[in-house]
Formats: sequence, C-alpha cells, structure tokens
Amino acid sequence: MQTRNARVKRDTLETRIEVALDLDGSGATSLDTGVPFLEHMLEQVARHGLLDLEVKASGDLHIDDHHTVEDIGITLGQAMAEALGERRGIRRYGHAYVPLDEALSRVVIDFSGRPGLEYHVSYARGRIGSFDVDLFHEFFQGFVNHAKATLHIDCVRGSNAHHVAETVFKAFGRALRAAVEPDPRMAGIMPSTKGSL
Repeated sequence: MQTRNARVKRDTLETRIEVALDLDGSGATSLDTGVPFLEHMLEQVARHGLLDLEVKASGDLHIDDHHTVEDIGITLGQAMAEALGERRGIRRYGHAYVPLDEALSRVVIDFSGRPGLEYHVSYARGRIGSFDVDLFHEFFQGFVNHAKATLHIDCVRGSNAHHVAETVFKAFGRALRAAVEPDPRMAGIMPSTKGSL
C-alpha cells in the first residue's frame, strides 16, 4: 500500500510549526507546543484516529495562545491534504458520536475538496485551566481551510467544559479515521462523480 504520510513546516513572524503525520499509524504522538491542553486534545485525535502525529511549535505565547493554536490547525490541515494526495480510494466521509459521562458530541467530516466549518459547541466556562475555549474554533477553521474538508461539529449535550472538549476531539479523531480509511471496493477510484476532489 502507498505510504500516506507528510511532514510540513510553517514559519511566520508569529509562529514556527512543524507537523509530521502518518495516516496509517498506531496513535503514537510526540507533542511540544507550549499549550498543554491542546496537546491533551491532540493526543485524543491521534489515539482515536490511529494516526501517528508529531507537532513541534514555538510561538508568541507571551501574547496569548491564539496564533499558535490557529497555526497548528493550519499546518495539520496542510499535512492531511498532502498525506491524502489525490484522495483516490478513501471512504471520504466519516462520522462519530462520542460520550464522556454527561457530555456527548457528534463530528461529521467530508474530504470534499471544499473548506467548510459548522461549529456548534457551547462551554459552561470560557477557560479550561488557562486555555481559552474560543481557540478551538480557530484550530478547526485553520484545519478545514487547508485540508479542504467540510466539517460539522455539534455538542449534543454537556455541562463540564473539559468533558465537552474531550468528546469533540475524540469524535474528530474517530471521524477522521473513518473518512481516510481505504475502501477496498473503491481502490484507485476517485470518490466523486466530478472526477476530482
């Protein structure tokens, strides 16, 4: 089987990001971002998506986490697009519901070639530890813009902010895993009547 991995670097005046991604991994991670709660969420994506993921980031954290979190999303999206290549033979669509105690979230993804994000998640508080929950939207927006995917994220219910975030990222990992999985009945076939994605 063709290897489906990528290594992408992004350097700006605000951040320096390096992401390595293997779509056919085992859930291994190496994360050094300076944003511990985001690292905890990325561990969930890798483990539940069975992706091997390395992220090394340095950014203007003395201002806040915004640029670093957004640029990690962008770079992960670029790595995903590179690893998928032409997207032939993949299932293309993936979805998952994930519960954690009282929280339940649903994520649906389509590697359509068209960026789109519908993000409907409410948090009981604005911060989880020192992490600003508004930045999750920026992360996913950066990802879809560069992975060229349509992504719907809905928290069905949940009162504990940590639980809500964890269900979102676990479901994201599960949905990714389903969507990028090779479909033996589609081997070499573009999963679109347009002929390209």
